[in-house]
Amino acid sequence: MPTSSPPSGSIAVSGPHWGDHGTWQWGNHACHWRVLGARHQPALVLLHGFGAASGHWRHNARSLAEAGWCVYAIDLIGFGASSQPGHHPNRPLDNRLWARQLQGFLEQVVQGPAVLVGNSLGSLVAVTCAVFFPSWVVAVVAAPLPDPTLLMPLPRRRSRWRRRLKRRSVVLLCRLLPLELLVPLIARSVLLDLGLRGAYASRAAVDGELRRLVARPALRPRAARALRAMSIAMALRPRAATAAPLLERMRQPLLVLWGSEDRLVPMGVRHRLPVHKPDLDLQVLEGLGHCPHDEDPDHFNRTLLRWLQSLTPQNGAAAT
Repeated sequence: MPTSSPPSGSIAVSGPHWGDHGTWQWGNHACHWRVLGARHQPALVLLHGFGAASGHWRHNARSLAEAGWCVYAIDLIGFGASSQPGHHPNRPLDNRLWARQLQGFLEQVVQGPAVLVGNSLGSLVAVTCAVFFPSWVVAVVAAPLPDPTLLMPLPRRRSRWRRRLKRRSVVLLCRLLPLELLVPLIARSVLLDLGLRGAYASRAAVDGELRRLVARPALRPRAARALRAMSIAMALRPRAATAAPLLERMRQPLLVLWGSEDRLVPMGVRHRLPVHKPDLDLQVLEGLGHCPHDEDPDHFNRTLLRWLQSLTPQNGAAAT
């Protein structure tokens, strides 16, 4: 059960503090999570994107809970209020670790399988979890599913010395970057606004609440080292942990929602997805950017709930 709650002492149903909050210990990591809705309802887990946290679903949780879902969200390790570990060669901070974190959350906290809804990086984590731990995942909604490897040719097998050279080069480059200076500088300057405006088609959507939601975790003492760790790990992950082979192995239903004005991910990525999973449902949300769930939550929620209603009972989804 949750071990912390919003400062007001009551459960918020919207805004960045939505839900009943808790801290779950997964190995050496403290993981922040939240929940809204009746525990006996089917579970739906929301997964944030890069640089965000569970509060980014501030405009979605209430409608989804009112539609008959028990809505959970977690802060992935390295983000939000969860632990921010540094680089460790034997414990890479990439989508494989986040998928294991998610499976542990489903087993120990949710205590059952769930529908997973991701934004950006969270979508890749959801697909990874669906492939590695299929019995815990009912279906996946990816809004969107960005992975630049989808546009790259199939890599040829490199010799051992080339792999070592690449690893050393990536680690050296990431260590040389002055992230301890850059991360807080970006979080406190106009650069943060520039980044957020690149993710949203509407300038009006970039408000003070959103700025605080993104900036606060970036100003934590270990934020820079966590960013360095995930940069190294994501650059060096094996091909089996990239989107194309994961999609080819995935068996659960998949809905992909893509903003027509997404400026962060090339359209070519969107067009490559059906090549690797022909049975996916791809829907374009007109006029929206990289974070459609936050930019137009009513449209996003309606589209999501309509798709969940279309799933057959054999898929285990709730009737909403």
